[in-house]
Amino acid sequence: MNAGNPAYDFGGQVALVTGAGMGMGLAAATAFAESGAKVVLGDLDEQALDEATTTLGDRGFDVVGVRCDVSDEHQVAGLVDTAVQRYGRLDMAFNNAGIMAPATDAAEESLEQFERINAVNLRGVWASVKHELRVMGPQGSGAIVNNSSLGGLVGNPGRAAYHASKHGVIGLTGSVALEYAPRGVRVNAVCPGTIVTPMVQSMLDGGDLAEADAVAATPIGRMGGASEVAAAVLWLCSPGASFVVGVALPVDGGYVAR
Repeated sequence: MNAGNPAYDFGGQVALVTGAGMGMGLAAATAFAESGAKVVLGDLDEQALDEATTTLGDRGFDVVGVRCDVSDEHQVAGLVDTAVQRYGRLDMAFNNAGIMAPATDAAEESLEQFERINAVNLRGVWASVKHELRVMGPQGSGAIVNNSSLGGLVGNPGRAAYHASKHGVIGLTGSVALEYAPRGVRVNAVCPGTIVTPMVQSMLDGGDLAEADAVAATPIGRMGGASEVAAAVLWLCSPGASFVVGVALPVDGGYVAR
């Protein structure tokens, strides 16, 4: 994590991260491990998952990697089951897995693209939350953070399906948060702005996003780092956020404050 971030003691706790092979997911998985948690990493990309798991294992952290396509509820259930079978409990989760598609005119977006984006970005979060609650509810404790986006708070031309999915994550988060707060489980969301990740880098390289435009749209004057999102996730999972329930926290350099 970045120098100056708070230090947490998650010793004896278990964290689960989806989309953990790279970007914000890997940053969060690393931060959880560095804070003492045992970590279950889920990702569809087997190579990235193996590399992330090996790297963390070589550093002496107790981690396990599980290939998981979050659009398949059965695979999500298996991911959560692995956490419980290996470690006996589940205390924290960052439901991060998500995809982006090229900007598309709303009148021309295909049903296939709409359904794929929502299958991963919204249904994948729904399935993750559902099966995490299956463990945390009976425990009477736990913290879940869902990855929405600044796209869950605003609209943008050419991104109708993506923004619909991310708005849905916020609605899901608020509803589940109200239902499970009385049972000891806190549920929140983060809404990252333009963060330097492999997905964003591919958009920059492919001309689907201009760095100058991204920076100009961000009041702080730069794109964000994956570790900055991870810091927000860890805080939301920590005792420091014990009275924070159902929020959609922008981590966006001021984008939605304009």
